[in-house]
Amino acid sequence: MDFAAVITPPYVAKPLRLEPFRALLLAPSRVGDPASARAFARPYRAVAARLLEWESAGRVTRTTDPALFVHEYTVGGLTIRGLVGALAIDRRATSLDDRAVWPHEGIHPAQVDELASRMFEMGMNPAPILLVHEGPADVRALLRIVTARIPDVEYLDRNEQKQRIWAITDPAEIATINRSLQDGAALIADGHHRYAAYLQLQEAHPGTAWDRGLAMLVDQTDTPLFLGAIHRTLAGVSFADVTAAAIKAGGTVHPGGRDEALADLAPDTLVLTDSAQWTVVTPPSGAGIELVEWLQTALIPTLAEHPSSIAFHHTAEDALSRAKHRTVAVLLPAPDFGAVRDLVNRGGLLPEKATSFQPKPSLGVLMRSVLDEPSGPS
Repeated sequence: MDFAAVITPPYVAKPLRLEPFRALLLAPSRVGDPASARAFARPYRAVAARLLEWESAGRVTRTTDPALFVHEYTVGGLTIRGLVGALAIDRRATSLDDRAVWPHEGIHPAQVDELASRMFEMGMNPAPILLVHEGPADVRALLRIVTARIPDVEYLDRNEQKQRIWAITDPAEIATINRSLQDGAALIADGHHRYAAYLQLQEAHPGTAWDRGLAMLVDQTDTPLFLGAIHRTLAGVSFADVTAAAIKAGGTVHPGGRDEALADLAPDTLVLTDSAQWTVVTPPSGAGIELVEWLQTALIPTLAEHPSSIAFHHTAEDALSRAKHRTVAVLLPAPDFGAVRDLVNRGGLLPEKATSFQPKPSLGVLMRSVLDEPSGPS
């Protein structure tokens, strides 16, 4: 990965606003089915027609009226609840205080270009970006009222996620939500490149349905997403080289065995292993969220030879399974949400793939076609 190519995405300006939209929903039997990915395959310009065919065959349904949606999903005993709507993205922030959406990672322009081109050809947002915030009390109260009603949709998908959806069509309820959200801000939990693609499409087609992008807003104080680390494996370097680089970059190393090293992984430490050798590293800063920054900006550049590749892993088990001679696994502690929020609030960014917000909703539960909206793409 070319880290030098990473840039800061633009900032959407307040008010934070979710607008109603007509949703497309895959049939419950199709959600979580890998075969459903065929609906979004190349050629992308054929996706809209393909979905119409699926709709006529009962594989896709379409809501009659525009709405905001409460989407609640449960997996592994954890329930996440969010508001899904068309996020207003037609204004850019001119100051940190005016930001409605806070990215916390940089983006690769080439990846953004590819995603924007794909979405434009599809004429749709196939999945919402995932935003988290500390929601206002009156919105939480309203959502409790909404979710006390019988769900409009309820099923267990093929990923073993339980899906429940309520449509909010009452103009007074929608107005209450947006009035309470307008001065707030949300952090991007998942979808930095799609967010940047939304903005690229909006700038290219202002005054159209591309002035909005599909988003799910989760209240981190109500049904919080789990925030975990994303671990690394460094290929083409030896354990001795990485340990030496850690020391040269100001870290302290504590060699030991596997059990000892794993037990000592903490907010101010990281673990290195090639499966035969293990060591715990304490960076000079010793500050939780800074560990991934120190790894990326201090330790790796200090290596005598740059890794031939850097892979990212959402579980320690996956990273450890790749560790071997001349492939070093780096286990990182889970970041703290408050630390991430405070860093971004100051205008900072973390290195790419520093955080993993889980669990994410299955694909196809709620989708948005810009072709369904009065101001379609130009």
